[in-house]
Amino acid sequence: MSHLEALIAEFYDWKGYLVKRNVKVGRLSHGGWEMELDVIAFHPHTKHLLHLEPSVDAHSWETREQRFSKKFGSGEKYIFKEVFTWLDPATTVDRIAILVSHPKGRDSLAGAKIVSIDEFMAEVRAAVCARGIAAKDAIPEQYPLLRTLQLSHNGYYRTF
Repeated sequence: MSHLEALIAEFYDWKGYLVKRNVKVGRLSHGGWEMELDVIAFHPHTKHLLHLEPSVDAHSWETREQRFSKKFGSGEKYIFKEVFTWLDPATTVDRIAILVSHPKGRDSLAGAKIVSIDEFMAEVRAAVCARGIAAKDAIPEQYPLLRTLQLSHNGYYRTF
């Protein structure tokens, strides 16, 4: 799992989502798997379901369209069969491609919303900064990446 995938999974878990990461789906008869889904997150109270696929590739948009179509297609095919089998298959899946950049005028890729890494990090940073200093409301230790961000952005006692 990449560092970015780990941060995405931590962030959504911290926000109350049930998170599955690096889930192999579609067992092939000759061995192996059809696809690996990077991050699937479901919020049990809001019923919000997300399929997130981060990438730092430098492929052409045409190649990305093919790759992400396959990834999100596999998600659509297997999320309800193999990942969250108890969910109603009519549940809407919000697809998000987290990429290095989000070019002006290009807001989707293979039917997924494009979010740049910087846009995602701004959302994470805002949530972490809103938490305040660690001495008063530390992010739980089960989220080491988010807790590190809290210490770097807010400080423990804000004495730096």
